[in-house]
Amino acid sequence: MKTPRATRASGNTLKLGLPKGSLQDATAKLFARAGFKVIISERSYAPSIDDAEIAPLLLRAQEMSRYVEQGLLDCGITGHDWILENGSDVERVAELVYAKRTSRPVRWVLAVPVDSAVKRLEDLRGKHIATELVGVTKAYLAKRKINASVEFSWGATEGKVRAGLVDGIVELTETGQTLVANGLRIMETICESTTQLIANRQAWADPWKRRKIESLKTLLLGAVEAEGKVGMKLNVSERDLQQVMKVLPAMKRPTVSKLWSKNSADPWWAVEVVLEEHQVKDLVPKLKEAGACDIIEYPLNKVIH
Repeated sequence: MKTPRATRASGNTLKLGLPKGSLQDATAKLFARAGFKVIISERSYAPSIDDAEIAPLLLRAQEMSRYVEQGLLDCGITGHDWILENGSDVERVAELVYAKRTSRPVRWVLAVPVDSAVKRLEDLRGKHIATELVGVTKAYLAKRKINASVEFSWGATEGKVRAGLVDGIVELTETGQTLVANGLRIMETICESTTQLIANRQAWADPWKRRKIESLKTLLLGAVEAEGKVGMKLNVSERDLQQVMKVLPAMKRPTVSKLWSKNSADPWWAVEVVLEEHQVKDLVPKLKEAGACDIIEYPLNKVIH
């Protein structure tokens, strides 16, 4: 596989941490939409990127914020949950929602077996809880004056509570359906988390690095904003223009420009607009009926406001 061709470096380098694991593929796709070609090898923790001013490194999201805080990385992508867990003092540059239309914050929830005698949070006093998010869980319980034992879980956490090894677990979930399917009952939401672009404080204070990080932020957020959207172009005669404009969804600001024509008595207009992709299948027939023609739909990589 060929390494992406990089542009000429300025002599400065931004050390960027990319998350390995569940966010890895989604992050590579987001960077691709933002205009970067990232190649991640299964045998290397140093991905290739077509920007000679960026030096990427692949790390687990769980430890990313520690290395960014220490300055071993200038910036990185990780979850809000791991920033809290590590107690990291970092600059939170941007929230990255990888699937803008469908995404919601993931939740760390406290769950017990459906038939457990634990009905209230207070019933967990003196009980044992397993989780990967130990620090946040302890802080949550301490704030509510619940004295329970919280132990680190290396995995298979749901199986531990089902086997009776622990009384409850704190586990990551999106909808909670998997926990319910495994015979568990959600009692509390410990915290919510979204994906974050973070920066080291000293790197953020460095003029060149800050400009580079902000440039990265602009491109990534542009890719996030474009997710689920398409562009549409169409032509329409002046006599049908107002009818076509009524068909377009409310709160849109289409670009309207006059087309060149030898016949000034029959002017035509070009209309261009950005839409939610799911609107297109219902909208196109209506536009056609209203007098639009030469309708073109095209994908968007970035929308920069």
